[in-house]
Amino acid sequence: MSKKVVLIGAQWGDEGKGKVVDLYTEFADIVVRYSGGSNAGHTLVVNGEKMITHLVPSGIRKPGMKCIMGDDMALDPDVFKEETGALRVRNIDVSPKRLFISSEAHIVLSVCKLLDGLREGASGNRIGTTKRGIGPTYELRAARVGIRVGDLHDPRNFDGLVRGVYEKIAPEIDRLRRDAMPKCSELVEELSRAREIFLPYVANTSKMVERACKSGDNILFEGAQGTLLDLTHGTYPFVTSSSTIAGGACSGAGIGPTMIDEAVGVAKCGYMTRVGGGPFPTKIKGELAEQIRKTGGEFGATTGRPRDVGWMDLVALEYAARVNSLTGLALTKLDVLRGIPVIPVCVAYKYKNWVVKDFDDLDAHDLELVVPVYEEFLGFTEDLNRVCRRSDLPDNVKRLLGRVEEIAEVVLLSTGPKAEETIVFRNPFAEVSDARTF
Repeated sequence: MSKKVVLIGAQWGDEGKGKVVDLYTEFADIVVRYSGGSNAGHTLVVNGEKMITHLVPSGIRKPGMKCIMGDDMALDPDVFKEETGALRVRNIDVSPKRLFISSEAHIVLSVCKLLDGLREGASGNRIGTTKRGIGPTYELRAARVGIRVGDLHDPRNFDGLVRGVYEKIAPEIDRLRRDAMPKCSELVEELSRAREIFLPYVANTSKMVERACKSGDNILFEGAQGTLLDLTHGTYPFVTSSSTIAGGACSGAGIGPTMIDEAVGVAKCGYMTRVGGGPFPTKIKGELAEQIRKTGGEFGATTGRPRDVGWMDLVALEYAARVNSLTGLALTKLDVLRGIPVIPVCVAYKYKNWVVKDFDDLDAHDLELVVPVYEEFLGFTEDLNRVCRRSDLPDNVKRLLGRVEEIAEVVLLSTGPKAEETIVFRNPFAEVSDARTF
């Protein structure tokens, strides 16, 4: 029996999705990255070396795996060229026989990156973007003047396409930095280069996914960023510009919701992180935050920025479980908290004169004012790397997992960075559950 599983971030991104995707690809036939752009980064280990993919689906590491870049992605041709080149050097097949790009994905132009950087550099309320041009690209899409990969087929249309972008974006760039806007002819040349890079990979990816669903293939839909950064359901306006929730897999892959069997959310166990602007109710500072940051390697895969660190927030996690209809949680990085005597877990917020237990009862500005209500769990000192079964976990860890499972079933627990340092409670792709490591 085939399975179609969506894997999403259940926090503010950076939850360790790359490792979980990498593990689940062992059971999948196709991996679909359905949204976002090079503002996301998934760390992979290829032939003993770490590398970060920003656009190419993580499943590219598995020989023979078909990898699809879906309709709702924003694709930077320079990043794609650099990434595929780095994979070739590592003897990874990135040929058009196994890597496919939707003709409906939008192209990130240099002017989008320019505008993104100028906005973040200007005074005022900063969102904390990666300056990769993703926001402006989606803005052009919403304004119906964005340029899609499928538009590259006919160069005769390039002048008209570029004029539409120019008229939309030039006034703001001129206001922020006069004379910084490139000429239309330069943008036309940019499209010509993108044409050479992208066209060999273009396919009717919606039809591919639909056929694969009906033919019995196992499909993994790979999300980017996290639920709380979703354009609609996140801490707006401190969000990304695309749909990061499980429902986005349908529009991003070009299929309907009845095709999806499971939605698994990835979350760090015991703590969480955030980069960029916006509220972070459980944020901690000082030596303990720095210890967790260093132990967990909490620096952005895309930007290198140090991530803010806070305790696990079950109010936010319950919300993520609801808007994604999660069937399971994959918890990562529990080992980072080894040796910390007490692990506080947020179970509610105090806001003015009342207690709030529903994350979406407050907006982003209200969340800046809340005081977390914590339930404390005793920590652990045991080395978890060799633990293979739930029954062998320390009692304190079992209590913490039990509290999390009041929200959703824990299907996987990562006890270290290596693939073998993973306990599987239930494999969404397998008919039979077990508790062995991968």
